[in-house]
Formats: sequence, structure tokens, C-alpha cells
Amino acid sequence: MRADGYPNGVSDPSPVRPAASSHGDPQVQLIAFEPKRLRNSVILVIALFVAYLLLSWLFDAVGHFLFILLLAFLWAIAMEPIVRRLAARGWKRGAATGLVMALLFLIGLIFSVVFGGLFAQQVNALLENLPSAVTSAVTWINSTFHTAINPVDITAGLNITPGKIAEVASSFAGGLLGLLGSVVGGIFDAVTVVVFAFYLSADNARMRRTIGSWLPAEQQKVFMTVWDIAVEKTGGFVISKVALATLSAIAHSVAFAIIGVPYWLPMGILAGVTSQFIPTIGTYIGILIPAVFSLADGQTIDVLWIIVFATLYQQIENYLLMPRISRWTMKLHPAVALASVFIGLAIFGPIGAIIGMPIMAAVLAVIETYGRRYELIPALHEATLDGDDSTDPTLPHPLPADDDAVIAEAWRRERELDAQQAARDER
Repeated sequence: MRADGYPNGVSDPSPVRPAASSHGDPQVQLIAFEPKRLRNSVILVIALFVAYLLLSWLFDAVGHFLFILLLAFLWAIAMEPIVRRLAARGWKRGAATGLVMALLFLIGLIFSVVFGGLFAQQVNALLENLPSAVTSAVTWINSTFHTAINPVDITAGLNITPGKIAEVASSFAGGLLGLLGSVVGGIFDAVTVVVFAFYLSADNARMRRTIGSWLPAEQQKVFMTVWDIAVEKTGGFVISKVALATLSAIAHSVAFAIIGVPYWLPMGILAGVTSQFIPTIGTYIGILIPAVFSLADGQTIDVLWIIVFATLYQQIENYLLMPRISRWTMKLHPAVALASVFIGLAIFGPIGAIIGMPIMAAVLAVIETYGRRYELIPALHEATLDGDDSTDPTLPHPLPADDDAVIAEAWRRERELDAQQAARDER
């Protein structure tokens, strides 16, 4: 036995000891890495970094095409409820899809022929007069409410500079021909979206079989349920929003033309689209912009008529149109819908603001089906009671009757698959 307490021939098992500082406190102990593990860790970090760079490059290369596929998929989903009803009446899916797309193309062609030139001319004039309209509106506000708003700061904050306006307005110069010339670069993308939307809708059954063939039986049932619910609810959501936006755009355009609002056609379309695809604040945007141009045109009384009409139409839409058109669609909380618009705008740009809500509707439809919710404990239930609630606040809330019907049908199909699988097992 050595004097240090270890047997003869046995070295100290902890050769690395903390050194003592001049004050007697131990310093930080050094850690020794095993060479093999250190090498593997370094290789793993480098591999992950290279994979990240490769995926970033790949997304930059094909990101635009993936976005086109996303638009085509959403278009196919939007057509799906109508295509299914036609298929149930004996139509082949390809013919039903072609009929729906032909009707949509015919509607777009009629609008272009009737209003295309007028729309392009008004948009061109609107863009050219936008800086002066903002300046005139701010001047009126300052003189009426005794404020000191600087119109230069407003136009600079909105990036409404003469150079920017000239750049954008040049694409609309020359009426309809100028408008058609400005979209030549996007023809290939539009054709690609149409072609993929057609095949995604016409070959829906074959595509589902192909995807399902790569999944086990249990996952096939989940895949079928998720697909049916997402298509049914999201398709209805898109159709209802497009229908409400179309009705709103027509009503606002006619009203603005009667009132005498400058550039009434693009203003009416803007009001219709923003009121449906930008929740909560979209309605105010559709009122504010026409009001600004009316003020710039010196028609103060027109602002009052714009507000009166928008208020009346909003009541008609909320109590008459929306309950009938949106009865089969997914209901989105206003805060969730607004967040989906901002997220879509940040990721995909202006088009993302429009497709953000349909994507969120599909995600929530699936979560609503497979998500598990629990009864509230009495203390939490009592603490969260709202005196203004007209419904039972007990959670989980039951789904609306139409949602129940969709999910019940999906689960009925799953039970049929289970029965078929059990019959095959018995044989």
C-alpha cells in the first residue's frame, strides 16, 4: 500500500485534478473528449450544416414551382365539392372537372371582354393620382380636425413615390392591351396551375390509391378520413369565400358607381376581396381607400354615403347571405383567420394573404377531428364563465350539426374499411 492510499501498481484513477488558485478556490476542471466521439460529433455537425445548405438551395431552386403546386392543389380542393356532386350524378371525374374549369374560364373571359379595358384604365389612373389623393385627403383632415399630419411622411411610409408609381402604372398603360402585355410573363405559371389543378382533380381517386398503397392498413384509414374532411371543409370554405367576395364586389361596384366614387370598378373589387380574405380589418380597408379618393375629389358627402352603404351591406351579408352560403364550411375564429393572413403574407407574399385562411381551415379541420379535448375541472369552469355568453360554456364544445355530419360520414367509411379488413382476415 502506497502512502497516497492506492495499492502498489495502481495509478491514480483521476489524474486530472483541479488546480488551486492563489486564494485556495478550485479552478474550472478541464473535460477530456474521447477522440472517436469528438470526431463523430464534428462530422455530424458538418453533415447537418451541408444538408441545411443543400435544402436551402433546393428550396430556392424549386420553391416557386412548389408554390404553383400549392395553388393548383387549393384550386382542385375548391372544385372538389362541385366535381363530387357531378360525379355522383354519373359524370366522369375528368368531364366534371373540365366543365367546372370551362365555366370559370368563361366567367373570366366575359369579365375581361366587358370590363377589362375599363378596369385597366381606372387602375392606371388610380395609380397615377394616388400621391395627390393621399395629399388632398391629409390636407382635408388637417383643416377639419386641426391636426398637423405631414402628407410627405404618409406617402414616404407607404412607399408612394413618383418613381414607384410610374413603374407600377406603366404596366397598365394603354388599357387592355397594356394589361395583357404586363401579364405575358405570368402566362406559363397560369397554364401550369390550370394543368396541375385539372389533373389533381380529375385523377383524385387514382392519386389517393397511389398514396394509400404506400401506407399500412391502419394509416390508410387515417389518410382517407383526413383527406375527406380536409377536402370537404376546405373546399366549402374556398367556395363560400369566393361567392361572398363576388357578391360583395358586384354590390360595392354598383353602389360606388351610383355614388360617383372615382375609379368605382377597382374600388368595388378591392372592397369585395378584402372584406372576405382579410378578416376583421378587410372591411375597413375596403371603405377607407374609396373614402380617401372621394375626399381628394372634393366630394365630402360621398364619404358618408360610402359608410352608410357599407354598413347596410355588412348587415345583409352577416344575417342573410353568410348563413346560407357558409353553412357547410369550416368556421375560423377571427383572430386565427387574421393570423393566417399575416403568416401567409410573410411566407408567400400577397397571394399568401388569400390562401392563408384555406390552409388554416384544412389544418383546423383535421385537428378538430383527431385532437383530444377534456372536460374542464369545476374550478376552471367557474373561473372562465362569461356573463355575456348565450351558450353553454362547458368545454369541449360540440361541433355544429354540419361538421358532425361530415365527420360522421368519414368515420362511417373507416368502420366499413375495418369490416372489410376483418372479412379478409376471416377468409
